Parts: sequence; structure tokens; C-alpha cells
Amino acid sequence: MLFSIENLRDIKEHFDQKVPLMPFHMLRLLLLPAIVIIGHTYLERSVDAAEKNAALSPSQQQSMQAARQKAAWKKRRIIFNNDGNEPVYSLKEATPQALLDVRTSPLKGSQVDTIFYCTWSSGFSYFTHDTKVGNVFTETANKLSNNKTAELIQNGHDPLTVMSDWCKENDVELFWSFRMNDTHDASSAWYGPLLFPPLKKEHPEWLVGSAKERPKNGRWTAVDFTHEEICDLAYRYVEEVCRNYDVDGVELDFFRHLNYFKRVSWGEPAGDLELSRLNDLMRRIRTMADEAGQQRGRPILIAIRVPDSVEYARVLGLDVETWLKEDLVDIMTVTGYFRLNPWKESVELGHKYQVPVYAGLSESRQKDQRARKVYASTEGFRGRAMNAWSQGIDGIYLFNSFNPRHPLWRELGDPTQLQSLPKVYFTSARGYASVNSWWKKGSSYMNRDILTPDHPRVVRPGKSVSVTLPVGENPVETGATLNLKVRFKALPQIKEELIVKLNGEVVPLHAGEEHFLSGKIKPGFVRTGENQIEFTLASAAALPVVVEDLQLWINYAE
Repeated sequence: MLFSIENLRDIKEHFDQKVPLMPFHMLRLLLLPAIVIIGHTYLERSVDAAEKNAALSPSQQQSMQAARQKAAWKKRRIIFNNDGNEPVYSLKEATPQALLDVRTSPLKGSQVDTIFYCTWSSGFSYFTHDTKVGNVFTETANKLSNNKTAELIQNGHDPLTVMSDWCKENDVELFWSFRMNDTHDASSAWYGPLLFPPLKKEHPEWLVGSAKERPKNGRWTAVDFTHEEICDLAYRYVEEVCRNYDVDGVELDFFRHLNYFKRVSWGEPAGDLELSRLNDLMRRIRTMADEAGQQRGRPILIAIRVPDSVEYARVLGLDVETWLKEDLVDIMTVTGYFRLNPWKESVELGHKYQVPVYAGLSESRQKDQRARKVYASTEGFRGRAMNAWSQGIDGIYLFNSFNPRHPLWRELGDPTQLQSLPKVYFTSARGYASVNSWWKKGSSYMNRDILTPDHPRVVRPGKSVSVTLPVGENPVETGATLNLKVRFKALPQIKEELIVKLNGEVVPLHAGEEHFLSGKIKPGFVRTGENQIEFTLASAAALPVVVEDLQLWINYAE
């Protein structure tokens, strides 16, 4: 324990009250040698800490900012987010090569310029790198019996260092990805209790709820960042990596998961206290990262993954525009479980503050398997990426895509290459419902048309319904063949009762596979950007028509 003047005053008061017969000057003589030794140690450590954390001079700050700007705008065709669970599930032996061969080595020569490597980050404090601040995840119960994290570290093969070494050898950028409030430990599946860390067992008061009292929004195992102890731990997790690992940057993944405050979890929007907590944390991390970067001679970039709506994020306590405005962020990735706005909205926001913006493409979680097969297809990812590129995005970010041999890693980062590849366009790969999981009124922030089996459109007799379909290319310029496919809950009894128009032009549709009408359309009917598909049902129709899906397939002559 280190003593300050305040500590000594407390000691005096304590002994004056508890030991009135011993004058303080006698106690001081008895304690003086220990005080001198401890005080000297305290001063030494204080000086070391002051030198280590000394604020940058104005010229150093200016130089560091310029270096960060240059590094931030480096071309990144594809960012590969690796959730880092290979040491836990996938290794046959605890060696660097075994770790790399699962998801990393096959990426050599691909369009992946940057890897965001998450060392587990489960339950806010569990990690698979050799942390001294958090807990190394060594659980081997149940289906975790293959967990080789402890063996790797004991053998001198820290997974984060293994990744850093490979990236340096192969000229690939490496960011450590930190899931800011991961709540997989709330799952009712077998793994939930095994991911629940000691931190949460010892401090249930730091959580937003409990197993018996579950919040309205999000998950009960989330830590509450109104507690200064939580903010300090988050800071120290990041600081430990910045000071001890050769990373190019740190990603603060706020999408895993989107609950940060007890107030919000129980139904009230974030207030000044909540916003200030994360704002202050971001400022501390920025300052520390710049100081660490100055010491090593090159910047440490700060990336964030956040919702693509400033308003939605702010309700949750994420003051994204303030972070951008104050130069606390170098790179921004948007979307995860849902997307609320067209890509161009996020591009305009980031570029306003000279921050590059990446399109986060996650795997489809559409529950309808027939639709999901299309949304998760190679053609589906190509269409999603092409839409993002056409709206000015600075690169593609893939989440929960782990097959390093998939052709997508060699396609999605080049819009020119994508131009001539088969694609399918649809309104949303992720669906709609999850937007309300983290904030019950989340759907009120939705500014896109979504037409999926879990969010269909009803066309009533004598009425019309219009849907916007973004398309990231001009088929006229490429000689493509186009096929529009519309899925119905039940096909119209007489197809003539339903008229479908694409940008004002009637599209003749014919019965195809079950529940679908489809038809070829002229390339000139489609334009780059937003396309309007209008469904009109005749007044004489006996029943409404339910439209469940809309797909535009584009193919090219070989």
C-alpha cells in the first residue's frame, strides 16, 4: 500500500481516537523508517508513471495527428474481423502454425489488407491473450474441452503476438478488437454459464440486471458503465494491449453488445451522466494511445464499430458525433445486427470529420431458410458490397465470415472486379426485428425500406405499395441480363390482378418456383442507386396480396 499525506492524516485521526494514550509524535517516530521507504518507492513510481504518461507537447500532438490521419486513410480493401475463438475450439495442437492455419495463413494474397483480431472478449474481462488486467479464458468444461489457450500461452505463443508476427511478415495491418460489453454469458445455451466471468460473480452490483430481474432492453449480464470501476477496467484492458503488443490499432466494438447503461436497459434514454462516462473513456483512450504511439514512433489508431444512426446510438449512450468531432476516432465501421440508413449517410458523417467509413457486412440471420440461402449466398454478398461501394464507402468489413478460402476475400474489395460478377440485390440481409432488441423503440429510427419474410408488405385491393431497391451498378453499361423475382405468401388467384412496375415501367411476371413470380427485365429499366418497385392490386381482387421478398438477379455473358 502506498501512503500520501492524506493517508497519514487518516492514520493520525485513527490513532488519536483508538489509541489516545500514545502521542502521535511517538507513533511518528516508530513509523518514520517505513514511511521514508514507502514514500521513496511511491515517488519513484510516480515519477515513472508521470514520464510514461506525460502529455504530448503541442508540436508532438500536431505531428501525431498528422501521422494518424495518414495511417487512417491507408487503403483497406477488406477488413477481416476474426472473433478469435480458434484457440478455444479449433486447434489440434497448441502451436502458432496450427493457430494461423485455421483462418489466417490462407488469406495470404487475398484482398484482406487488415485483420481485426478479437481475443475472445467474452463477458467483459475474459480474453485469450496473456492479460494481467483481465482473466485468461482457460475453461475446458463441456464443449470447451479442446481449449488450448492456456497451453499456447504457457508455451510462449500468445495468440495476439502470433497474429501480430504473421501480419508483420505478410504486410497486413493488425488491430486488436475489444468487444466493449459482450454478453454471450447471458445465453441460455450450454456455453452461457461457462462464459460468466469471476468479475461479474464478485460484483453483481456492476451489472444492469440479474437472472431474476431481466431488463427491458438488451441482456442482464451487461456491465453498467456508469460505474467508474467499469470505465477504468475498459481503459486498462486497452492500455495493456497498446503498451505491450505490436498492433497498428485498437477496435472498440460497441456492437458487441449494444447495452451499456442500467438506465437504458430499463427503458430510459441515456442522459448526461451516461454520455459523459463514455465520452470521458474515449478521451482517456485517445490520449493514452497517442502517448504510446509517440513512445514507439508510430501511431496507434482507434477504430469503432457502431450503429449507423447518430440518434439511435445516442439514445443508448454512444455519442458518436462527439467522438468524431473531437478527433477521438480514426476509423468508423457501421452496422451489425441491423442497418438503419443508406450507406451514404454514414459516409457523409465520417467524411465530414475526415474519418474513413467501412461497410460492415455480417452474416444473414434471416429465420426463413429459403430467403437466408439467397441473402447468405456469394451473389448476395457481392450485391451488398457493390451497393456499399456505389455509395462512397471506403472499404468492406466482414464480420462472422471465417472461411479464409472463400472467393469473397478475393472479390469484395474491388468494385471494378465485382462489376462483371453475378449478383443478387435485395433490401436487407439481416431482417428487421433485432433493431428493437437493444431499444424497444428502435424501429422508429429505421430510414430504409425493408421487405423480407419477417417484414412483409400487404397490398390491398385497389391500393398500391412501393418499395425502394438500391442497386449498385448500371446494367446498361455492362450487357447484363436481369431477372426480377417476387415472393408471395400466396400467389394472386389471377396474375392479371397484380401490376408490378419498376421505375414506372410495367414488368411482365410469370409463375416460377413455388410462391414466386419472376420475369426478365430490360437493363434500361434499372438505374444505379434507388429503384422504385410498385405493386398495385386491382379493386376487383378478392383478397389482399402479401409480398414477402424481392430479388433482382444480375448475370453476365461469359
